[in-house]
Amino acid sequence: MFSALKLSLQRKPSYQAIQANVLSGLTVGVIALPLSMALAIASGVPPQHGLYTAIVAGIVIALTGGSRVNISGPTAAFVVILLPIVQQFGLGGLLVSGFMAGFILIFMGIGKLGKLIEIVPYPVIVGFTAGIGVVIATFQIKDFLGLSIESLDGNYLDKLSALFYALPSIDWKEALIGVLTMAVLLVWPRFRSRIPAHLVALFVGSLFVWGLGFYISDFSVATIGSRFSFDINGLTGNGIPSVLPTFDWPWNLPGTDGTAIGISFELVRLLLPSAITIAILGSLESLLCAVVADGMSGKKHNPNDELIGQGIGNIIAPLFGGIPATAAIARTAANIKLGGSLPLSSVIHSVFIVVSILLLAPLLSYIPMASMAALLLIVAWNMSEAKHFVRTIKVAPRDDVLVLILCFLLTVLFDMTVAVAVGIGLAAMLFIRRSISLSQVSMVEVDHAKYDLPNSIVVYDINGPLFFGSAQKALTTIAAVRSDLRVVILDMSDVTLLDMSAIVVMESIVADLQNKNIGLVIGNLSPQMILKLKRAGIRKQSGKLFFSRTLDHSFEAARKML
Repeated sequence: MFSALKLSLQRKPSYQAIQANVLSGLTVGVIALPLSMALAIASGVPPQHGLYTAIVAGIVIALTGGSRVNISGPTAAFVVILLPIVQQFGLGGLLVSGFMAGFILIFMGIGKLGKLIEIVPYPVIVGFTAGIGVVIATFQIKDFLGLSIESLDGNYLDKLSALFYALPSIDWKEALIGVLTMAVLLVWPRFRSRIPAHLVALFVGSLFVWGLGFYISDFSVATIGSRFSFDINGLTGNGIPSVLPTFDWPWNLPGTDGTAIGISFELVRLLLPSAITIAILGSLESLLCAVVADGMSGKKHNPNDELIGQGIGNIIAPLFGGIPATAAIARTAANIKLGGSLPLSSVIHSVFIVVSILLLAPLLSYIPMASMAALLLIVAWNMSEAKHFVRTIKVAPRDDVLVLILCFLLTVLFDMTVAVAVGIGLAAMLFIRRSISLSQVSMVEVDHAKYDLPNSIVVYDINGPLFFGSAQKALTTIAAVRSDLRVVILDMSDVTLLDMSAIVVMESIVADLQNKNIGLVIGNLSPQMILKLKRAGIRKQSGKLFFSRTLDHSFEAARKML
């Protein structure tokens, strides 16, 4: 824990490094400000909770985690799992889920599961991220086009059907602002300006709404101010409150009925699957981000400390109204490109958001919802990694393409947890199948005259790992011996693995050959594996079973058996 902070302090950063990190933090803060609001809205909660997440989690995780450059906060990956929680349990249920997920992340870090990202196959990651991008984009169509839909409930196909039947209700004013914002988001990067495209796009969208309101009397669109309201300690208003996050237990916040959700064993039981899902996705996202950051910055992160830091951040953030957080790849990449090299840049980015809440909250309330939807559509497109998706389909083996498409469809039609679980399970089965194909048992053509061996001696060469998947194949091959054989030699110099299933198979081979009065010589097996067999009771027996060191030694033992 605190490894990133300790390492940064030990190296005594220079004044130039501190200056670069301050400037980087300010720029990343500009990027994170509208994104945090947009992702909170997409998750089904008021926008200030996204800002509170960026403030609290951004500081806590940077100081306690294992990466010096990660920027943490609300991310698009969480949207598809947070929105259903909000719809079923309300804001209070979401914050309790995040609170529980924090403890799970800490246990994962203590349990040294920081290498978790390495066991998730690439097609699984691309499949579920592309699926998440599609789901997020689908959710934004309503606000982007101003469709008249009371609620988007049910499964994905139900939502898609509701959007389709609502298309005749398109509001041209909302669609105009959405398209305009989208155009700026797509065109502005071509100017290679240092001002973030989404900041310019939201400003242009808000400015057009304000300007067109003067010329068209009935021109009005939904904004953050018209969509959201707040009541905090007697302070009421619309949009985003100009107050800093305050401490409160997450179970004191409202559920779907508007009253405090409370805390009980039954609530914990109901929210535990959601908390586990948040923890798994948070760990994958943060560790993947850290690996990408290492490649860009040339630094090394501590994966277990990063999980612990993410856990601490997700425990503390809900106490101040923050939703689940994890490291954000886009913001982290921007931080590195701008010179960020210390946890200081993440702290500065959070401080910038604090200042923005205090000074700019009234102005932020004028941002149109159609503009926020356009921003999230771009986020969804970037997250989907369409190029990687198409490239994998073109060049990957057929089995990997199957895993990719299955994970994608399961994420869209069901949820990410099912997609990752099924994807990893299928990938594991395909890996086992491939490993089985690597294990070969074949009869060796031996020059019997050269080695002075009778034809009643046969040699089998066993290659590759012997485990529960491949051991049975070996038994089937060796069991089919001729009736005139007297000795079987197994050349096991290329056997790299021997598990319990293989040991049981070896026991069966020994028993079967002895019943047929056929001797067995096990040759060239490593000492560690011989020890495993001896522990299982497969030991040297005069005239029946012998362990040899070389092939010549095996031939000599076989002659003695005859």
